[in-house]
Amino acid sequence: MAKKDEKSAWRQDRHTESLSEVNNSVKIPQNASFFRKLLAFMGPGALIAVGYVDPGNWATSIAGGSEFGYTLLSVILISNLLAILLQSLAAKLGIATGRDLAQASRDSFPKGVSFVLWLLAELAIIATDIAEVIGSAIALNLLFGIPLIVGVCITALDIFLVLLLQHRGFRYIEVIVITLMTTILVCFAVELFMSRPEIKQVLGGFVPQKEIVANPTMLYIALGILGATVMPHNLYLHSSIVQTRQYERSLKGKKEAIKFSFIDSTFSLTIALFINAAILILSASAFYFSGHTEVAGIEDAYQLLNSVLGSSVASVIFAVALLASGQNSTLTGTLAGQIVMEGFLNIRLKPWLRRLLTRILAIIPAVIVTALYGAKGTNELLILSQVILSMQLSFAVIPLVMFTSDKRKMGIFVNGFWLKTISWLVAIFIAVLNIYLLIHTFT
Repeated sequence: MAKKDEKSAWRQDRHTESLSEVNNSVKIPQNASFFRKLLAFMGPGALIAVGYVDPGNWATSIAGGSEFGYTLLSVILISNLLAILLQSLAAKLGIATGRDLAQASRDSFPKGVSFVLWLLAELAIIATDIAEVIGSAIALNLLFGIPLIVGVCITALDIFLVLLLQHRGFRYIEVIVITLMTTILVCFAVELFMSRPEIKQVLGGFVPQKEIVANPTMLYIALGILGATVMPHNLYLHSSIVQTRQYERSLKGKKEAIKFSFIDSTFSLTIALFINAAILILSASAFYFSGHTEVAGIEDAYQLLNSVLGSSVASVIFAVALLASGQNSTLTGTLAGQIVMEGFLNIRLKPWLRRLLTRILAIIPAVIVTALYGAKGTNELLILSQVILSMQLSFAVIPLVMFTSDKRKMGIFVNGFWLKTISWLVAIFIAVLNIYLLIHTFT
């Protein structure tokens, strides 16, 4: 009876397991302590948190901090709370149904709708890849003086790193990501110590202010922060990689897996909150309060940090964190691309080929813009990539809320009344927010 009910809930039958080469591959100790089990489940959250601190987020946080001080810290906090909610829904979908978001969409919607959703998801991944390419190229330029256009081309070589890690096992990918995240965290902790922000003013920034809505320029940057924080490819990614754990595919096992995955993602997203807040706090304390309120680009921030903070290593630390951010995002972007293509189309390409195609599609516009317009053009392309991500976000969020609110699909794991209400309000809020952002951007 259960199988019949499950089959009737989807337009198509379930097909191959999500990321079949690593699905159910990470061992979970049985009859172990809470802490040991938690450590075994920890990892996917770090891969998700990467998308919240990628180079695309840096530009909006730097601009917000340099122009408006600590005021927009409240926007970063709200964005993070929305992220925790949506990522928990994505993890629950994957664990409860055994489908990732792409598979669930393919199994639920007509072929035409599913194909359009696939195209939009691919566009979002290419936009994410553009941010990674530009961020890494800028970091290479700042650290080693490598021309931007050469740096953009060098980033194509990271496909070999991804290939090596995928052959070693999923835990190796998680360890590399956690190491790079720790590098970014330590870099900004050092930068914050050097900038010596006023703690009382920083805490006051986390309280929402009326002026955010009243000031059109501040509202625009606030919307940019919100739009750049919740990444659509992360929802596809999280619904898949939570299934790498060898939890019991029973009611009890799924309940336990959902609990531990929520702790994992919430912890990692809290680290991401600290990093994003640190970028804005650093920008505010170093630039806003010293009168440099026009700093809007990554290169501008790099050039000014040494003189403002009075240290010759401040800029180097900043660039190292940027390079770690770009390379980290590369790993998760590769996995998300594989999940989207296999989930929507059930087409399986070799990982290196899939990665190479995506990276070429990102490199071509980056090379053209860099050659024609230089650093100024790359910054504008970076902002455009975030606008494209904003356009696609609702096409991932709305299906996610639909599926997790459907009892026939989720069974006892369906969203309760209040969670369903809040989830739909968030989905509508994001849709309205991004429509406003797009209109404001293009007009």
